[in-house]
Amino acid sequence: MVAKSILTALSIAAVLATIAPFLKKDEWWIRAFDFPRVQICIFTIILAIALFFIFGKSGGWHYLLILILIVCAGFQLIKIFPYTWFAKNQVIRIRQVTKASKISILVANVLTPNRRAGDLLKIIKTKSPDIVLTLESDEWWEQQLRPLEAGYPYRVKKPLDNLYGMHLYSRLELADSEVKYLVEEDIPSIHSSVMMRNGHQFRLYCLHPTPPSPTESETSTERDAELLMVARHIKQKQNSAIVAGDLNDVAWSRTTKLFQEISGLLDPRVGRGFFSTFHARYPFARWPLDHIFHSNDFTLVSIERLPYFGSDHFPLFAEINHQPRADAIQDKPEAQASDEEWAEEKIKKAAPDGNQLAE
Repeated sequence: MVAKSILTALSIAAVLATIAPFLKKDEWWIRAFDFPRVQICIFTIILAIALFFIFGKSGGWHYLLILILIVCAGFQLIKIFPYTWFAKNQVIRIRQVTKASKISILVANVLTPNRRAGDLLKIIKTKSPDIVLTLESDEWWEQQLRPLEAGYPYRVKKPLDNLYGMHLYSRLELADSEVKYLVEEDIPSIHSSVMMRNGHQFRLYCLHPTPPSPTESETSTERDAELLMVARHIKQKQNSAIVAGDLNDVAWSRTTKLFQEISGLLDPRVGRGFFSTFHARYPFARWPLDHIFHSNDFTLVSIERLPYFGSDHFPLFAEINHQPRADAIQDKPEAQASDEEWAEEKIKKAAPDGNQLAE
């Protein structure tokens, strides 16, 4: 009897966890259910199987609960399906490319108190990316990353001790680089033009907004607004662009999908896997928080999650190829008018003037 009561209570909790993200509320405890969709899906399936075998032919309302659990699991599968190997790729993969048209990017949230800088430097040396972006890097990390400067002549540094410092290192020429504070006065982002070896120039946006959590931000308003402001800016400029960073949001959330639809940027993970970067130490609680999005004039060479180096995030690495003709093949996501209005409301709620990205 106790086991049945526990199973019933857990099943109701799983159903509520599935329903919660439908609410258009910004409170952290609601938005938190956007993250563990894979875990909720697995948990829901296990509960449905357990209920079936434990209640057996006792029938009644428990069959209805099992059916509801199956529907919930199906909904979670629909959300995460695009990031499985069974889905269609959003970005074309081309392996045979020239060095001039290729660019490689490594994104690493270092975790400020982490002291294994040497391990990260080894990873960077092995992968030899054109661009390195570190997040949560403070003065100590800046000192430890100094060996990079010999090979990365272009740099933008913003060390902070509030877990939101960031450093950008590039072998490719940077121009018009700026550190901006889009929504919160102590949360920076780096914006820069990058000149590729083939002469193509694109705009790079390096982001690390605050997550919705009881220790960081009680709502997702600021995070959502920052992402959507950048998305709107990219749409207005219609330039070649790459967005990289720890967005503190998962690939399948409503906000991230809207970010893609407004900006028109593509996600190279679609059809290739989750590439979950957080939490590096807990395999059972892991989801994709670090991202590299790009405009549809780029194709994919490779993407991978890199080894553990002491942080709570794994580094994310991608090689992409500039191929102008690809924009005729790769369809851009598009937002509906109602979504545009919802995004505008989000931005005005967090940043009433909305002019921080004016150029």
